[in-house]
Amino acid sequence: MEKRLFILTIFCSLIAMPYIYAEERKPNIILVFCDDLGYADIGPFGSKTHATPVLDQMAREGMCLTDFYSTCPVCTPSRASLLTGCYPRRVNMHVDEKNLCVLFPAARKGLNPNEITIAEILKEQGYRTMCIGKWHLGDHPDFMPTNQGFDSYYGIPYSNDMNRKNVPLPLVRDLEVIRDSVQRDDTITEQYTNEAVSFIKGSSDKPFFLYLPHTAVHLPLVPGKKFKNTSQDGAYGDWVQEIDWSMGEIIKTLKSEGIDENTLVLFTSDNGSAREKQGSNLPLRGRKGRTDEGGMRVPCVVRWPGKIPAGTRTNLITSTLDLLPTFAAISGGSTPNDRVIDGVNIWPILSGKAKLNVREVFFYYQMDQLQAVRSGNWKLFVEMESKKRNWGKPEGKKGLALYNLANDIHEDNNVASDNPKVVKSLQNWADVARKDLGDVGIEGKGQRKAGWVEKASPRLLKDN
Repeated sequence: MEKRLFILTIFCSLIAMPYIYAEERKPNIILVFCDDLGYADIGPFGSKTHATPVLDQMAREGMCLTDFYSTCPVCTPSRASLLTGCYPRRVNMHVDEKNLCVLFPAARKGLNPNEITIAEILKEQGYRTMCIGKWHLGDHPDFMPTNQGFDSYYGIPYSNDMNRKNVPLPLVRDLEVIRDSVQRDDTITEQYTNEAVSFIKGSSDKPFFLYLPHTAVHLPLVPGKKFKNTSQDGAYGDWVQEIDWSMGEIIKTLKSEGIDENTLVLFTSDNGSAREKQGSNLPLRGRKGRTDEGGMRVPCVVRWPGKIPAGTRTNLITSTLDLLPTFAAISGGSTPNDRVIDGVNIWPILSGKAKLNVREVFFYYQMDQLQAVRSGNWKLFVEMESKKRNWGKPEGKKGLALYNLANDIHEDNNVASDNPKVVKSLQNWADVARKDLGDVGIEGKGQRKAGWVEKASPRLLKDN
């Protein structure tokens, strides 16, 4: 099974190559990563309460990925996967140093600088690289964006609710604190957008990679003044609509700079919405912090005029894992050959050529616990002696549960007893994951070390 998975990954990378477009100038890449945005929080994925005309137009001009997954239903692990193309457990970013689900200020742990990020791969191809927004992969200088392949950084090192007495919530440029505390700054999205526009305008001489992990719509909710009371959904909806405005400013700049047709823009979220009364993950079950579909299946819209077929949708399985190998391929680069990368090149899907899945299996982890496996339309929740939760007490013992997501997207009807062969096949895949990536109390053979420093060095006050 392990050998088959390895061969499949290599094969998929090879068959994708003929579909990649050779350009005189390499394509620009913009990756927008929202925080806690639900599956149905934008128009292209069914929102009736949030006005998102820019994203609606982006979907008409590009592709919606309806079965696109983050690798974890919380912040830090999902970001580690996005940038490295690896499951969080592989790069040991599935828990913090205290076995909690995300990193906190003044952490001694962080993304290992020896990991190779999207930014580093693109930098080798001559790209200018910038990260604007929420980092959340370690606030020690060794772990910050400028030591992970980004030429420059502007943003908040962690979540906007992580204001602590001994560690305020700073706004940072590169490694310098430029403002002491921005917890309830209702101009933060506007600031990020202005920085993005400035970066795009200043990158006319070479291709660029812009990674824009928004603070929105994570609590506390701080939409800009111009957007307050503009939605039917309170401050949450107001902030979603400001994100749509931000996308409009970015696309408008691409057009005014004459680079729109040579720029791939991908918009998605780090996990499902946490706010059941405002954010919407429908028609999916669950929310942020859970391995139900609503926790990990996220909206994704991708646009590249003339390269990605306009007005299309795909239900083929795709993931944040796949962005590193895909961006490497379209830029003329390659994935690292000295380590395992869990992502596969999905350019055949994005270009409209692939009709079948290029990914055979996807694993759902909650922190250090393997909870579910998907292959094709089948999703199996494995047996668990004590199902972990993001916060609070475990849910207790859980039995096998099998769902056919093609006709039961809300995961209501457990059909495990009717499909023993499917259950067995997915259990075999679970065994592969446990051996390679690990599980509760089991260290995976394929795990690598996280970054670690003996003395924390958080970004603190402006005069530090």
